Parts: sequence; structure tokens; C-alpha cells
Amino acid sequence: MRRPRILAAALAALAILLPVTACGSSSEEGGAEPAKVRFGYIADFAGAAVLAAADKQGLWARHGLEPELKVFTNGPLQIQALGSGDIDFGYIGSGATWLPASGKAKIIAPNMLGMADRVIVHPGSGISSIAGLKGKKIGVPEGTSGDMILELALKEAGLTGKDVEKVNMDPSTVVTAFSGKQIDAAAIWYPLIDTIKKNVPDLVELTKSEDYYPALSFPSSFVARNELVAEDAATVTKVLKVLQEGNDWVAANTAEAETLTATFLKAPGEQFKGASAVTKIVPTAELRKMAEDGSVAGWYKGLADIFVTMGKLTESPDPATYFTADLYASAAAG
Repeated sequence: MRRPRILAAALAALAILLPVTACGSSSEEGGAEPAKVRFGYIADFAGAAVLAAADKQGLWARHGLEPELKVFTNGPLQIQALGSGDIDFGYIGSGATWLPASGKAKIIAPNMLGMADRVIVHPGSGISSIAGLKGKKIGVPEGTSGDMILELALKEAGLTGKDVEKVNMDPSTVVTAFSGKQIDAAAIWYPLIDTIKKNVPDLVELTKSEDYYPALSFPSSFVARNELVAEDAATVTKVLKVLQEGNDWVAANTAEAETLTATFLKAPGEQFKGASAVTKIVPTAELRKMAEDGSVAGWYKGLADIFVTMGKLTESPDPATYFTADLYASAAAG
């Protein structure tokens, strides 16, 4: 009779231990496993600083997420990857904003505002205003923020792209062509202008991005798959909280953020030194107010209007169709 009693006692002890073992395998957030999110980015300061901060501060885990990060060379490739379902979230510069505006993705958050773009001319050229560019040869990488600021500047001066000789060049060719006086002007950005200044130190800046702020700006943005926004707002909200908290850390620690981004990207520290000087990093509380009062939507509307002029869009849609302002504001409020 002793053996059955021993077996019964062992089973009773096991029954007590089983619930304890099950609880011990749970995560700190109510036993939920972290949600995996596939996130695209570009390996520059604006494209990676917030992600570097999120990594350093442990923000992904804090909000129950596990990221799979994938680097891309540009925004349109990420929009394509979103469309094919290869990634869930991504990052685009202002030059690719026409793609979500055309319905291919949703913008879930504005990021840094680009302040790096300039229209420049040679010293002693006699050109002192945008109006003076009429009939001149201008080097510009087509479809970039440089192209956009040129179109905007021409419009404000009462000109169009047909009034000048626009020459489509890749960015490095613009540097060479301007330095060699093969073009009269260029629509390009920092830090490439720093490179040009080594050969043309007294170049003249006719206009700059900051001249149009706050009525118009050139925000980079974080984007998401249309289906994900429609079907899983909870996960999008978690990602937004990561991005917002990361943004605020970068805004409060810009010099450290430059170094951190270089470390995150395994790049030389000097590569990003001063990068924050040509961007405007707006704290989340301020961005929330601007999302709620329509200012951010105004930025996107202004960009879409430029894209119509450039032929990227046939019409300028209501930003409410592609920018989830309410979702951004509610995530910031929570």
C-alpha cells in the first residue's frame, strides 16, 4: 500500500507546481510575447537617429515590440517593400512624400524637418535673386528635396521650370559641375554644399529651406502599410510611442544623438558631426499640437501642391487621406 500513497503524494505536489511553472514563463507585460515589427530605414542622421535612440533607451521592449530593422537606400524602395508586404513600417524623406499622397502607404508620424536645401549661385555672377535665374542652367537631382525647393522658389518668383534650363544630375555630379562652373546654379543640400565650398568658398545662397517655415516645411516621415493601419491600430500606436519617445530624446540630446547614430550605423563619428544643425527636431508635444491644429497637414498639402507642379501627382489630395493625424495625437496623449 505504500507505493500508491507515494504516487498520490507526488501527483499532488506536481499539481501545485504546474501553475507556478506556467506563470514563471510569462513576460513582464501580462505574459504577452512581444509583437514583431519589420521596420525599414535609411542610414543617415534623419533616417536613423530616432531608431538609435529607441535602441539605446530600450523603447521597443518597453512597449512590447521586437523590431526587425532593414536598411534601404531611399524612400521609394521602402514604399515598394510596404506594398509587397516585405516590411511593416518605413522611413521616407520629403521627396518621396508623393507616394503616400498617391495612396501607396500611410504617414503615421512626421520626423525631422529638413533645413539643408539651398539654391546656390557663383560669387560675382550678378544673380542676386531667384528671378535672376531666368534662362540660366541649373543643376538639380530630379525628384529630390533640392528639386522641390527650386520649384517652390521659382513659383514665388513668378517663374516656372520652363523659364530656366533644368539639368537633371545625380548629387555628386552637381558638386562637380558647380565647382567646375559647368552650370550657373544648383539646387542641392548640406553636407554636399560643404564639399562645394572647398572649391567655391564664397558661393551665394539665394534661398534656403528655413525661409518657408512654418507655413511650409520639408518633413521626413515614418510610414506604414495601409492594411496594418486599417487592421491593427494597437500595434501602430505602440510603434508611434517608440518613435515619439525616441524623437524627444534626440531633441533633448542632439550632440549625443549624432554620436549615437554613428555608433548605431557603425560609421565614423565625424560623419554625422553637425548633422542636427541642418534639421529642425520638433518635440512631440509641439508636433501633437501641430497635428491637431492642421499645421502638419498643411506641410503635407504644400508638398503635394509642389508634386503637382513637378508632374508627380495629377491633383493635390487632402492630407487626411494619407496622414493619420488623429492616431499620432492619441498616441502622444496616452
